[in-house]
Amino acid sequence: MTAPRTATGPVPKKRRGGRPGGGELLAAAVGAVPGGAARPGQQQMTEAIERSIASGEHLLVQAGTGTGKSLAYLAPALTVDGPVVVSTATLALQSQLVDHDLPRLADAVEPVLGRRPTFAVLKGRHHYLCLARLDSSVEEEPEDTLFDAPRPAGGTKWLGEAGRLGKQMQRLRDWAEKTATGDRDELDPGVDDQVWRSISMPARECVGATRCPFGQECFAEASRARAREADIVVTNHSLLAVDMLAGRHIVPPHKLLVVDEAHELADRVSSAAQAELEPQLIDRSARRARPLLRPEVAERLTEAGDALAVGLAEAPAGRLTAGLPPALREACTLLDAATRAALEAIGDVKADDPDPVRKQQAKAVLDELSKTAQRLLEEADHDVAWVEKPDNGSRRALVVAPLSVAGTLATHLYDERTVVATSATLALGGRFDTVARALGLDAPPPAPPSPAAAALATAAAAGRAGTTPPVASTDGSRAAIGTVPATEGPGWTSLDVGSPFDYARQGILYVAAHLPRPSVSGLPEAAGEELLALVGALGGRTLGLFSSRRAAQQAAELLRARTDLPVLLQGEESLPLLVRRFREERESCLFGVMSLWQGVDVPGDSCQLVVIDRLPFPRPDEPLAAARAAAVDAGGGSGFAAVSVPIAAVRLAQGVGRLIRATGDRGVVAVLDSRLETARGYGPFLRRSLPPFWYTTRPDVARGALERLGKS
Repeated sequence: MTAPRTATGPVPKKRRGGRPGGGELLAAAVGAVPGGAARPGQQQMTEAIERSIASGEHLLVQAGTGTGKSLAYLAPALTVDGPVVVSTATLALQSQLVDHDLPRLADAVEPVLGRRPTFAVLKGRHHYLCLARLDSSVEEEPEDTLFDAPRPAGGTKWLGEAGRLGKQMQRLRDWAEKTATGDRDELDPGVDDQVWRSISMPARECVGATRCPFGQECFAEASRARAREADIVVTNHSLLAVDMLAGRHIVPPHKLLVVDEAHELADRVSSAAQAELEPQLIDRSARRARPLLRPEVAERLTEAGDALAVGLAEAPAGRLTAGLPPALREACTLLDAATRAALEAIGDVKADDPDPVRKQQAKAVLDELSKTAQRLLEEADHDVAWVEKPDNGSRRALVVAPLSVAGTLATHLYDERTVVATSATLALGGRFDTVARALGLDAPPPAPPSPAAAALATAAAAGRAGTTPPVASTDGSRAAIGTVPATEGPGWTSLDVGSPFDYARQGILYVAAHLPRPSVSGLPEAAGEELLALVGALGGRTLGLFSSRRAAQQAAELLRARTDLPVLLQGEESLPLLVRRFREERESCLFGVMSLWQGVDVPGDSCQLVVIDRLPFPRPDEPLAAARAAAVDAGGGSGFAAVSVPIAAVRLAQGVGRLIRATGDRGVVAVLDSRLETARGYGPFLRRSLPPFWYTTRPDVARGALERLGKS
């Protein structure tokens, strides 16, 4: 391995042959914004991506909030011949790219490129209206379309004509006559999931354009055709995962793949490779296939579903560490035999079949059930199985998922394309090796301590000494951006371009080290009193991120009983509405659980205190995390250190990142879990995974800073 290197040097003006380079395109894009100027980290990132494009080396880039990483990778992407694929984890970022960043970029670079670059969105088939399903929904039995419940007395043949769901279906029919894309996201207002499922087509159930009577009008096929002609294709991690698992024939061939929010990719691949059995699904599959089967064959499917229901009722929720219990093994054996018999009876889908669409649907679902039953019966060491029983009892399922997807990613993600993976959370503990291993890359050799880690240590020492915290300062001065030195492994390099935010001056990381170590579920009394003191010092403006719904509810009840502040609690209203109220009502507090840890963007003084009740380690009953930790333990390592701590580091960094969203933001992150300070093993690792805030464990310092903010 050569010596570690960082991205330095000027942004190139022109590529060889007179073609514009990524630096020139970035300058054009930034210059099109009034008062816009390229940021150092943004320029570094563009240069590093250009080098990866030229060399074919894969690249991991940590780009902190405010870097402008979207333009930093979109600009050099336009220098690549053929389509470039950008994959995101969230609909919010996908919408930002398609609705804002790409149109603005296209306008800005058109004079430089001499043409207007094109872009397209690529989603899974189930996101698009299926005309074949819509056409057949009138004729299907109602329990095969909208409802699992029996037909009510006096109901029409198509029950969707009555009531709320019927009105939604009629609106879908009207929309189908005028939509150009068939994309569900363009339907406003939306419809219930069960209504949409009745008129959309999962990929495994599609017969293909050549055999479908609506193949020439297919919205999903049209979206793929647009993607093949575009310069930049925006997709999502879930479809990217399916594409890899299906032999990479869904996403158009490309030379460059940009994976934004890359810390989410491994989990999305795990989800795509996960399979499950539930009695309701078997029952629906039996009903759908019944017209194609002899009665005795259909009855075998129903019996298998009943056996699974009995087995799930008897089995406790959680991971199956000793293999399938006898009742569940019997259910899987019955299901395997029943689905094989049904598939043999249905036979192949032929061009002259009277209804090839419905026949393919029945076959696809039965084939999926058969493969899942066989996979569970195999009890392979590389799989993890568990019984899922949500607290509300809405559904029960037998689930199987891969123990690790690193091998899948190593085999399918990097072949014949250059991959740039970026996120604000890639360097855990100041290093990239943990994320690199999760993404199927070999870990690099040890790297020297980073300037960011050194800045954190300095800030921590200053905090303990009790010097004046930075939140009290209003001079607007900024420190130099610290970056983790680039590291590299076989065929890849990494780079942390930092953030334009001056974290050490803009915010405090306060750890309540005097509190008892968390032990009971919910919100301990001492933590509740600490929360009251902090929120009271500021006067609201607090985002509370809690480890459980019970803790969030207890915190909300406490503040409502002891203060006059408006307290918004996740689950009491829709999340977008709660976030909007939190943004607009200056003294309000918003409390919630994991979906708030990375989905809330509230810059300004509406959010100046982020409270985290405890370190977000995976719960002991999270089956995959527990199985992965057990596998490491069995190999002589520490499952807690190798699995639980990195998960907590990513979650914690995402939660802490809710505080500083713009250059003018100031505030305090308060962690009510003393282990972040007192745990000698993982405490420093977790702190190094966070932005370099000014650090303190003194409650009077934190409250004093909040009081000053409350008066400003």
